Amino acid sequence: MKDNTVKVALAQFNSELGNKQSNLQRMAEFCQQAAEQGAKLICFPELATTGYRGDLLSTKLWDLSDSAGSETYTLFSTLATRLNITIVSGFVERGDYLGEVYNSVGVWNPGCNGVSGVFRKVHAFGMEKQWFSGGNSFPVFETPIGKIGVMICYDMGFPEVARILTLQGAELLLAPSAWCVQDSDVWDINSACRALENGTHLLAVNRWGHEGDLHLFGGSKVLGPRGQVLCEASRDGEALLIGEIDFRSQAHTRLNVPYLRDRKPQSYGLLAQDTKL
Repeated sequence: MKDNTVKVALAQFNSELGNKQSNLQRMAEFCQQAAEQGAKLICFPELATTGYRGDLLSTKLWDLSDSAGSETYTLFSTLATRLNITIVSGFVERGDYLGEVYNSVGVWNPGCNGVSGVFRKVHAFGMEKQWFSGGNSFPVFETPIGKIGVMICYDMGFPEVARILTLQGAELLLAPSAWCVQDSDVWDINSACRALENGTHLLAVNRWGHEGDLHLFGGSKVLGPRGQVLCEASRDGEALLIGEIDFRSQAHTRLNVPYLRDRKPQSYGLLAQDTKL
């Protein structure tokens, strides 16, 4: 963490399914707007460059996937440096062998040559398992504003993920998502719980729009370290939400509400066992 306070941007927009060129153009515009408003980090939703529905995209997922040197990597690397802003976005990542793709989030820092780091979604939801290979690690990424940890949508429903990221030094948690309106109550509960449990600010960035019969409702929000909503986007359309992270407040909260200090890991052995329910 470099400064006590920092502005961040959450880009809640309607990705056009399968139209990566159009989506990237709009994302570049959001980056420009965020930088003009003083944001030092912008976060886009899950699979923002392509749209979410793998079952509708089918084998086109391979054609839309990105890897080192691709148009997405090059664009975001260039924008991050030119605008002096860290870009965090969901995208389809191409794997090492033909037909292997991941539901991933990349981090592009100013001055980077290509992507600074990638997180692959660990907990696939529903039909995602049919299309995407799964990640198996929880990296923490260095950025100019501090260390960040990423969890993608359904990952946020597993308290272990946010706690592992926090214990590895993440000073800010981000949850790029494509969350459906039927589970909007769970969105509110999960985001508040993960922030409070770890005494951290959390950027919960949700898609807005429709893909087939799927309604993605928006409601992106910045949460404080007590789980409180600091600012929230509309559930009626696109939005560029600008919020502020106060790391001094976060430090004070961890002293006053010491969930991390009062942990008893020696009593949590069951968590590491493969128990079937």
